[in-house]
Amino acid sequence: MIIVTNKMKTIKGYAEKMADRFTKAGPLQEMQGFHKVEVTVTEKQECDILNVSMYWESHEDFQAWRDSDIFKRAHQGSENKNASESPIIDSEIIISKVVSTLKSIQ
Repeated sequence: MIIVTNKMKTIKGYAEKMADRFTKAGPLQEMQGFHKVEVTVTEKQECDILNVSMYWESHEDFQAWRDSDIFKRAHQGSENKNASESPIIDSEIIISKVVSTLKSIQ
């Protein structure tokens, strides 16, 4: 399993407002190898950090989503936005392989 995290530095106060965009029900949920999306917000003094973590069975499954029409439709228009209008200051994609886990015994 892999976790793909888009770590976005945003203007203060915007990260939490944007969070729901990433967890709306839709065709992503039907993609092969997709497990879930988790969105977390870290509030810092100078900005907020929005972490969108997607859990995939494999890198190939994630790449199939990235190459899909579903991905293109979901991101349509985002590349055409004026940077001065966006609350996103910077972003970084981090891909991590899950190598060990511990689950609750409850």
